[in-house]
Amino acid sequence: MKKNIIIAQAKSLINDENNLYANLANLSALFKEYLPDTNWVGFYLVDFESKNLVLGPFQGKVACVRIPFNKGVCGKCYTDKKTIYVENVHEFPGHIACDSASNSELVIPILDKDKVVALLDIDSVKFNRFSEEEINSWTNIVEEIFKDFKIKK
Repeated sequence: MKKNIIIAQAKSLINDENNLYANLANLSALFKEYLPDTNWVGFYLVDFESKNLVLGPFQGKVACVRIPFNKGVCGKCYTDKKTIYVENVHEFPGHIACDSASNSELVIPILDKDKVVALLDIDSVKFNRFSEEEINSWTNIVEEIFKDFKIKK
């Protein structure tokens, strides 16, 4: 994986743009380019009023628009405030099947002062798609990109 290249490209995409949706759209497209064997790469934004994760920009098939804070892999990531990886989503209690072709899922929280403000959600048609090294690398990529870029809600 070309972690430093991905971070540099991502930062150059969002450096001079303040629009959240434009930035997340470009980031989802960039990440999809570097993630073979994935069928969905995108963001969920936290809606504190409704206590839901709300669909943001993504690359892939249509997706669930709202996910309650306590449901599915994304809800667990929100609640635990840490990266969640599920090798086989069909064995995950309460998994929300937005796309029945998805078999594994990686969800990384985007934090602002220890508060989850968004999630990066990556689905794959392959079981056991991500190695531990990739999980750590993508978690670090997200942390590095979003440490200076604040998601304003």
